[in-house]
Amino acid sequence: MAKQSRPKKPANTDRVGTIYRALRRAIIEQALEPGAKLPEDAIGERFGASRTIVRHALGQLAAEGLVELRRNKGAAVATPSWDQARDIFDVRIAMERLVMQRLAGNLTRAQIDQLKAHVAEEEKARSHDETLSIRLATEFHIVLAEMTGSAVLSRYVSEVSSRCGLILALYSRPHSSECAVSEHRAIIDALSKGDAARAIAEMDRHLEAVAGRALIVARPNKGRDIKDILAGYAKADADADKRTGARR
Repeated sequence: MAKQSRPKKPANTDRVGTIYRALRRAIIEQALEPGAKLPEDAIGERFGASRTIVRHALGQLAAEGLVELRRNKGAAVATPSWDQARDIFDVRIAMERLVMQRLAGNLTRAQIDQLKAHVAEEEKARSHDETLSIRLATEFHIVLAEMTGSAVLSRYVSEVSSRCGLILALYSRPHSSECAVSEHRAIIDALSKGDAARAIAEMDRHLEAVAGRALIVARPNKGRDIKDILAGYAKADADADKRTGARR
């Protein structure tokens, strides 16, 4: 019997996803800073896509609060106000307490090993790759949420964690990955021992420390060209697609 081939996704859908992932990663890693303009023509030129396709990707990011769509002014990376910043952190703390409650005492050995390996990658990146360190620190929280098995919780933790990244890009002192590494290890230890109260306390302490590293002072914009910024992200996504295709 002939092996059936998988139905291919429409090319436009793939292109929207590629642009969405590249922009989202660039925002999370703070390569694209809050307030940075996101011109559809420049993005489309970098990815070989129409403005309509770029507009769909920007719309997805706007739905997550990472991009602002401004009437007659085009899109830009979102710029949370200081008042919004505190609210976003409070919402994040409440959601991550729920994650701690669900995971304490319920993690498998494989999941604990996965978390420890992730933190080991954070530690390795902290001294030589700040953008990777920032992304891994954010992804640690997303991985925890995914381990609950709740799609809703995973989605909202992912969105609010990414929005906190925007806040830190605007207001924070320089990224302190060493603090995050030790704080993440304390969270894993509490979860692996089934101590929900301690896990919640460690997460609260960690997120309050992250918020506490923020200052009410905007950082200067680096002023880099968006096509130069996205070049590496476009290549990374293309390389990932090739690896995925090779495994099929």
